[in-house]
Order: sequence, then C-alpha cells, then structure tokens
Amino acid sequence: MQKFVAEESFWELFPQASIGVVVARGMKGKDEVPASDAAEIARLLSDANERAKAYLTSETISENAPVKVWREAYRLFKTKKGARCSLENLLKRVLKDNPVGSITPAVDVYNAISLKHALPVGGEDLDAVAGDLRLGITEGGDAFAPLGEDEDDPTLPGELCYRDDEGAVCRCFNWRDGQRTALTDSSRNAVLVVECLEPERAGDLNVALDEFADLMERYLGATIAARAVVDREHPELVVAE
Repeated sequence: MQKFVAEESFWELFPQASIGVVVARGMKGKDEVPASDAAEIARLLSDANERAKAYLTSETISENAPVKVWREAYRLFKTKKGARCSLENLLKRVLKDNPVGSITPAVDVYNAISLKHALPVGGEDLDAVAGDLRLGITEGGDAFAPLGEDEDDPTLPGELCYRDDEGAVCRCFNWRDGQRTALTDSSRNAVLVVECLEPERAGDLNVALDEFADLMERYLGATIAARAVVDREHPELVVAE
C-alpha cells in the first residue's frame, strides 16, 4: 500500500466529511499481548458498551441521532439490501442488551473507540492491501469475499466502497469487511480509519483519532507511522515507508 485516497466521487456525495487515518506498524500479535493488557482492553470495550448507551435516546434504532446520520448517507449511493453502517450494527447490540464482545486485541480497540465516540471505525491489514487504498464510487464488479462467507460477492454499480488493485476491501462504505485484508491475530501493520460526516463533530473525530493512536501504542506496542485527517482539501495520505 502506497497511499490512502478519497476520490472525487466521494467528495461529491459528502463534501464536508472528514476521515481520520492512522497507520500503525509493528503491532503485537494476539499471543504477544500480556494477559494484563488483554484484560485492560476487555475492560475498555466493556466500558465503551456502557458509554454508548448515552447515544441511545430511543428504543427504535433508526431514531437515534448517530444512526440517523448514516441512514441518510446510505440513501445517496447504491447498497446491498439491508446494508447498514458498522456503527449502527454495534449500537443495535447495545440497545438489545447484547454487548459487543472480544474478537482480537486490535479489533477490540477499534470497536471500543467506535462505541465510545459514536463514529464508525475500521481497520485493514496494511500488508494485504494491493496498491493504493481508495474510497469512491465504483462501476461494480470488484471482487469481494465477505468475512464468514465462501462465495464471492462483487460490488454493485454506483456503490461507495473502499477498494484496491485486487478488488473491494470494505463494501457499502463501512458495512462489511472482506476476508483478504481483514485484521487477524497475526497482523503486524494496519491502516485504521475513523469516519465523520458532520463538520460540527470534527473535534470529536480528532479526539477519537488521538485516543485510537494512543491505545494502539500502549496495548499493541505499535509505532504510529502516520496520523492525519483527510478532507476535500487534503484527499490523500502517503503511507508507504
């Protein structure tokens, strides 16, 4: 991976959006994280589940403010039937008293950040990304093997997605990751994103991004090689060493 690029087709849809990007290198694998740190990460995730309840002012998931923003956003591009923002999926679990549980240390950290700050967060294995990582509207047909599935599920024409030279990386903006670039217990290098569509929450994005980078350093032993906010005036971030 050389660059993270938010293409013009993205900015045409969301001109006031901002995307926080962190490049973390040299992360510890799951088995290398001390038990005490793993327990602390689990505590942070549990605490974030509790904090997320503050954003849930209605028992109807679609009526909650952070979810409304993304429901409206998803109407602006082609999506798979039933596709929802990753943040909505996390908040729905909290609403149903089914807290988000542990997956891997890196994923647990980004789920904790997402829940605590009510912003979509994701991460990909930097070493598995082929060429530049691009966010934009696709003509469709990008290869995509969804996590947990056996069959290819290519992108749709007019879909907004993250993709690289080999196909889609995350479909429907921030709905679903693919197997090829997903973070695993042995991932060493990662590109991590925090997404914000509301200009009035730019400060929240920066706070979340700083906390994200700090936790990756503290508990995963990562070196933060890059930390930046991509916006329409600054649509690219070089991440190559």
